[in-house]
Amino acid sequence: MTIFDTMLPILFLALAAMVMLMSGVFSRRDHSFAITGAAIVLFAITARLMFAAPDGTIFHGLFITNDFTRFADLLVLMGAAGALSLSVAFNQRTGITRFEYPVLIVFAVIGMVVLISAGDLLTLYLGFELMSLALYVLAAFARYNLRSSEAGLKYFILGALSSGILLYGISLVYGFSGTTEFTGIARAFTGSASASLGSTIGIVFVLVGLGFKISAAPFHMWTPDVYEGAPSSVTAFFATAPKVAVFALLLRVMLGPFAPLFAQWQDLVQILAAASMIIGALGAIGQSNIKRLMAYSSIGHMGYALMGLAAGSLIGVRATLIYLAIYVVMSLGTFGCIIAMSRKGRPVERIADLAGMASEDGRYALVLAIMMWSMAGIPPLSGFFGKFYVFAAAIDAHLNALAVIGIITSVIAAFYYLRVIKVMYFDAGSPGFDKRTAGINLVIGVSAIATVLFVFYPSPLSTVSSLAAHALFPSQGF
Repeated sequence: MTIFDTMLPILFLALAAMVMLMSGVFSRRDHSFAITGAAIVLFAITARLMFAAPDGTIFHGLFITNDFTRFADLLVLMGAAGALSLSVAFNQRTGITRFEYPVLIVFAVIGMVVLISAGDLLTLYLGFELMSLALYVLAAFARYNLRSSEAGLKYFILGALSSGILLYGISLVYGFSGTTEFTGIARAFTGSASASLGSTIGIVFVLVGLGFKISAAPFHMWTPDVYEGAPSSVTAFFATAPKVAVFALLLRVMLGPFAPLFAQWQDLVQILAAASMIIGALGAIGQSNIKRLMAYSSIGHMGYALMGLAAGSLIGVRATLIYLAIYVVMSLGTFGCIIAMSRKGRPVERIADLAGMASEDGRYALVLAIMMWSMAGIPPLSGFFGKFYVFAAAIDAHLNALAVIGIITSVIAAFYYLRVIKVMYFDAGSPGFDKRTAGINLVIGVSAIATVLFVFYPSPLSTVSSLAAHALFPSQGF
C-alpha cells in the first residue's frame, strides 16, 4: 500500500473539481449542463476508485480508509449524484443555472470525504469547514430571491456559531488529552486522570457542533427556514449527503476517541435523540409548506438514527448505517416529487396544491405515497425496517424508554405523512403541474423501486452495513 493508492479517490475528485472550475471560468459559453453531467460521472468514477483503494492509515493517523468510511462515502456520492440529477430541470426553470452550482457541490463532497476519513481533530475541522463554506453559498444560490438570501444568511450565522463551538470543544479535548489524534485521545482517556470534567465538557461541545449539522434538536432551529428558503434542488442535497457525512463522523468520534467516556455522554445522546424525535413529530403537524414539513421530518429521522449511537454497540452502528442508507433513498424520492411540483416553470410548495393529483397523474401520486408511507415507518416498506433495526438496537442496549418514545413519535408523525396521501387521493383539485423531465423521473423511479425492493432483498444492504460496522470497532477497544 502507498499513500497515493489510498489518496487517489480524493485527489482525483479535487483535481477534477479544479478542472471544472477553470473550464467554467475561462469558457465563453455556458457549459453548466455539461459540467453537471461531468460531476455526476465524476462521482461514479470516484466511487469505483474508493472500492479499489486499500484500507489503511496515512499521514501519521490524519487520514483513515476502511469499510466504514467507504460505506459512508458511497452514500454521500449517491446523495450528491441524485441531488444533481434533480437540479438540472429545476435550476433551468428558476433561472439559477450556472456552472458554479455543480462545482460547489463537488467541493462540498470533497469536504465530506475528508470529514468521514478524518483520523485527527484537525483533519476533522478542515473537512467540516470545507463542506460548510460550500453549503453556505449553495443555500443563497438564488441570489435574486429574498427567501434564498435569508436562508443563506441564517445558515451562515448559525453555522459559524456551530463551527466556533466545535473548535472550542476540540481545544478542550486537546488540552486534557495532549493530542489531537483519535487513537492518542482514546489512550489518554482510558483509565487516566485526564478523563475529568474538563474533557467531558469538551466532548459535549464537539457533540453540539456536530449536532447542529445533522439538525438534532435542540440545535435544529435553522432547518425549517433554510429548507424552505433555499432552492429545492439545494434542499434535496442538504437533506442527504451532508447529514450522512456528519453522522458517520459522529459515529467514528463518539465510538472511537471518546469511547472510554461512553458513560458520560450516553445520556446526552439519549436526550438529543428523544428531543429530536418529539420535535420532529410535533413540529410538522401544523405545516402547510411541504419543504418545512420535510425539515421537521429530517429532524425526527436524525433522532431515530441517534438511537443507534446511544446504544453504543456493534448492533447499534449497523442499525444506524442501514437507517441512513434508507433515509437517503427516501429523501431523494421525496424531494424529486417536490421538485416536480411546478406550474409554468414556477415551483409550488403548498401541500394543498397536491389536491387531485391521483386523478391527474396516478403514477406520480403513487410514488409520493410510497415515499410518505415509508417515511412514516409503515410496513412493508423499507422505512419500517429502518426503524425496526434502530428500535431493536435500543432495546438490546436496555434503552427501553427511548424505544418507547420512538414508537410513540412514529405514530404521531404518521399523521402528517398520511395527510399528504389524503390530499392527493381524496381532496378535489386540479394541480396542473408541468411535465416532469427524464432526470426527475429516473431519480423518483429508482427511489421508489429501491424502497419497495428492500423488503424482498434486504441482505445486500444488511451485509455491507455489517462489514462497515465491524470496521469501526476492532481498533476502538470498545
